[in-house]
Amino acid sequence: MADKPSRALVLYGYGLAPIITPNHLHFHTVASRGCCGFLALESSCPTPEVEDEMLVRELAQLLDANEAFCADNEKDLGSETLKQIPSIKERFMGMRAAIVSSSRAAKCFGEKLGFSVLDTQSADFAADELLKLLGFQDGKIVENDHFDLVFVHIGVSMGKNIENDLYYGNSLVGKILQVAKPGSEIASRLHLTLIMSYGAVTGDGPDLSIVALHDRNNSDLQSLFPRQSYTLKGANPRIDVRHHSPALIAQWQDGVTRKDMTQEFCFSDLRKNCGNLAIAADRLIYEIAFKLWKAPKYGA
Repeated sequence: MADKPSRALVLYGYGLAPIITPNHLHFHTVASRGCCGFLALESSCPTPEVEDEMLVRELAQLLDANEAFCADNEKDLGSETLKQIPSIKERFMGMRAAIVSSSRAAKCFGEKLGFSVLDTQSADFAADELLKLLGFQDGKIVENDHFDLVFVHIGVSMGKNIENDLYYGNSLVGKILQVAKPGSEIASRLHLTLIMSYGAVTGDGPDLSIVALHDRNNSDLQSLFPRQSYTLKGANPRIDVRHHSPALIAQWQDGVTRKDMTQEFCFSDLRKNCGNLAIAADRLIYEIAFKLWKAPKYGA
């Protein structure tokens, strides 16, 4: 834990995980410096959805805002239910949060949750601009008039040219790492989170399973092992959890986050070497808020 509240930059790529290659060096640098793991998502919707709706469904899980997503899609009760859902500032001790996206649906959803929506006309929303929003300027820390959290959705083309999205995301991470060098004042206060998901998936994805090895063995012995935390919400089992195709996550803050054995930001390396294993996707926002001193505790 840092001796001062961190400021969080979350870079989120919907559906980009399958096409990450060894050439995306900056993604792998974050993974090698910090601590990695998986975010277990809910089972895919049984009815067909448009791309924007699938993005927002996943975004709602990352922000623990499924109620808002369901209300937003419920014609009869939606508006009244949305009025009763607390904003991000109300939920997390006055946390100031902004969302950056080229998706109109993602921006509208973020606005309903109390995020400040930052409109961008192109992918060239530079690293120094994002850091400035968090109060990092010219290598210094500005204590007034800054956001605590900036959530950036990487995905301009929404499936039309995802290679370009991934190239942009990798370049953006590289520029951020160049500014936030280990040992610098910014690196010790910037909590950087990189999330890449598989997007909409079909089938059970056995090659991307996060089920513990002992769960695959003799079913008669399963009762001897504790359930993994991502399968529970409080004391109750989650009935809609997806045991495969999780989102990949790497978190780094110089001198604050633990370093695990991961070297590459890919499923196979995380499966063998990550330090955080799997948590439910809706727990992520609490972990980040804790680092910002905006939540007293996080965990399963």
